[in-house]
Amino acid sequence: MGADKQFDGYQPYDYLDAGEDYRAFDLAEKTAGFEPRTIELTDEQEARVDELTDEIVLSLHDHAFQFPAEIDEDLFDYIREGRIHTAYEFLAETSLDAVFDMQFDGLSSVHSLHGWKWDDITHEVSMRACDLAHSDYAFQCRSVDDIHRAREEGKLAVVQSIESAAMIENELDRIEQLYGMGVRSMGITYNSSNALGTGGGDIRERDGGLTGFGANAVERMNDVGMAVSVSHASPQTSLDVCDVSEKPVFDTHALAKGAGMGARGTSDEVFEAIADTGGVVGLLSSTHLPDIETYMEHFEYVVDLIGIDHVAFGPDVLYGDHTELLRVLSEYHGMELPESTLQSEYVEGLENPTEAWQNIPRWLVANGYDDDEIEKVLGGNVLRALEQVW
Repeated sequence: MGADKQFDGYQPYDYLDAGEDYRAFDLAEKTAGFEPRTIELTDEQEARVDELTDEIVLSLHDHAFQFPAEIDEDLFDYIREGRIHTAYEFLAETSLDAVFDMQFDGLSSVHSLHGWKWDDITHEVSMRACDLAHSDYAFQCRSVDDIHRAREEGKLAVVQSIESAAMIENELDRIEQLYGMGVRSMGITYNSSNALGTGGGDIRERDGGLTGFGANAVERMNDVGMAVSVSHASPQTSLDVCDVSEKPVFDTHALAKGAGMGARGTSDEVFEAIADTGGVVGLLSSTHLPDIETYMEHFEYVVDLIGIDHVAFGPDVLYGDHTELLRVLSEYHGMELPESTLQSEYVEGLENPTEAWQNIPRWLVANGYDDDEIEKVLGGNVLRALEQVW
């Protein structure tokens, strides 16, 4: 059985003096910018949720930290300060035993204008690892055993993850360096193309797919034991990765084109290729959907397509005003956001990690999934794949 959460009161960078050793910012409250919602259950269903979440509960994709309260004013100064504030206290209110935390990634412009540079990513990964090392509740996850330990001790295993391999440039050895820093999951591309392959937002007349160097990088990630994700990669790049990889492949956060998501959605062909590797698809929520019911329509579509053994949850949510964050970033980059991104001010029932990971198990119980199915999608499927990868 899992232990009660052992949050010890530690706040980010408590080993320093805020305002003296680093610049302090007013950070977002837990329910910034939205009205919280809890899925209602009967007493019997409540008891069942408690019992089921004693097993491993794992998020395949979230940003488990606080953004500034005033994103339009403080975002870029907060980024340049180089210290992400993990939301330890808020996360302790969830049933999570482990979270794949995607850091700032493309926002990691600590030293450069546009981010994704080696110095930016390594600064963020190492600074985050230092802060985690000072918390008794959360710790850097380096193995499957760490996830089991977190469950048994009432702690949180944080899997430091990166959404693109752009910063390795043409250096395969950097994969090993990142692994040595504690990174255990990495995407091939973000929306933009890089030396490994074509980005999901960078397809013109032809989808170039995975490069030869990209194939070598996938093989090196297999060799060192780092999970490979095809989130944000182009369709052909994703298919090529599944063909090259000898280990299970992940899409840590995805929506289904076949369930009505359109250009932001992933094709049935890619989902099936991931499942054929033994991999797992995490279902995405962030800003694209109106509510948890619509989110679960995508979940059920993908389950029907590739089977419940290959599906999990990667909501891709954070603490702060997510829609305002995207508005600020779109203006900064001079790009127009897709209509789907702005169709809702927030996703009802799934707006931050606390709300999402309280409501996902509740929805599954309320909608008649059996114990074995719930345990698989809340963590068992990911653990099974990680045992082969890590």
